[in-house]
Amino acid sequence: MQIDGAGRQQRGHVLLIAGDAALRRRAVQVAPSANLAALGVLPASALLNSHVPSDTTYLDGARDPNTVLMRLRAAAATPGPLLVYLSGRLTLDRRGHGLHLALAGTTASTVRYTALPWDWLGTELAARPTGPTTVVLDLVADKSAWPVLQEYGSLPASPSAEVYGVVVPPAFAGGPHQVSAYTRHWIDQLRRSPTRPANLPLHAFAVGAAALPPGTIVLPATRELSATADPHAQQAPHAPHAAEQPAPDPRPHIHALATGGRHQEAATLAQAWEEHVLRTRGHTSPEATHWAEIRADLARMAGNYGSATRLWINAGHTRLERQPPDDPEVLAAAAGALYCWTQLKDQAAARDSGPELVRLLRALPSLEPRLLELTRQRLEVLEGAVGTR
Repeated sequence: MQIDGAGRQQRGHVLLIAGDAALRRRAVQVAPSANLAALGVLPASALLNSHVPSDTTYLDGARDPNTVLMRLRAAAATPGPLLVYLSGRLTLDRRGHGLHLALAGTTASTVRYTALPWDWLGTELAARPTGPTTVVLDLVADKSAWPVLQEYGSLPASPSAEVYGVVVPPAFAGGPHQVSAYTRHWIDQLRRSPTRPANLPLHAFAVGAAALPPGTIVLPATRELSATADPHAQQAPHAPHAAEQPAPDPRPHIHALATGGRHQEAATLAQAWEEHVLRTRGHTSPEATHWAEIRADLARMAGNYGSATRLWINAGHTRLERQPPDDPEVLAAAAGALYCWTQLKDQAAARDSGPELVRLLRALPSLEPRLLELTRQRLEVLEGAVGTR
């Protein structure tokens, strides 16, 4: 058994929490109990990406937030790796305006007493001892919480944890008693991959394969673009001229512009910084590729899936020129391209970018084969539609 620096025996913990099911017009949006049941068939070592001895706690149907808090606190005290998975409905305390995870029996008038305050998650995880901490979220926001999330542009969580997941908008309706798409593909990747993927490509391919509804909040959107941003920054960092030394890091400000709905300003500033990097570092530099990916994700946030698809495809091909095909950055670019392509409603645009996407996916031997096959099938349908006109 492994021993940590303080002499304690290393032990991992998996905490799976199912909140209240999200219902809209009698349709189930997220079925947390089904998600937990599906995760339960996976060994803890696969969930934790660690072979240290571990414990697993299931919380399904809890009605008292203090019960959940005690379990969370006990899990956070483990000296080894920790995975916390939460699924259910995000709601808002209309008096305190705080986000909560609805528990069984939570109603709009009882949120303060029957739901888990979201801040508790960050508070408990912030005091974690040594050991990696991962939070995985599969959530839906109800009509009261969604405007707050749109204002944030993200979902606050502990800065000491790796946070991955999705929050779908309230208009989306899933199937009754079914494992939600993000969790299902996350599980499929763990089952099918010969070696356990790292968290980032695991998350990226789950997002790319899940066909998430428009407007879904994805955490993280990109590696560094999702860094904490100050929406009240006093001065916007401008793109420097060639002779200038860079302004503070512009990425948080650009991200704040985009999450605030100022998409054109964000895109213009990002393009100016990309041009600066191209002049000073060169077209083949890692920095240039990174700024192309930032522009791709800004296009996604603005709903411009055609541009986002092209930029992600180009970034994937560029990374393949100097990085192995199983590199997490290559896989993340491919996942971004695949997700944005599946969101394209313009059939002509999807048909035009489809062959390059197929070429990119074909170059990734660690890719789940079904993703490539589904992409080819959709492209064949699109191409066949032209032939029948």
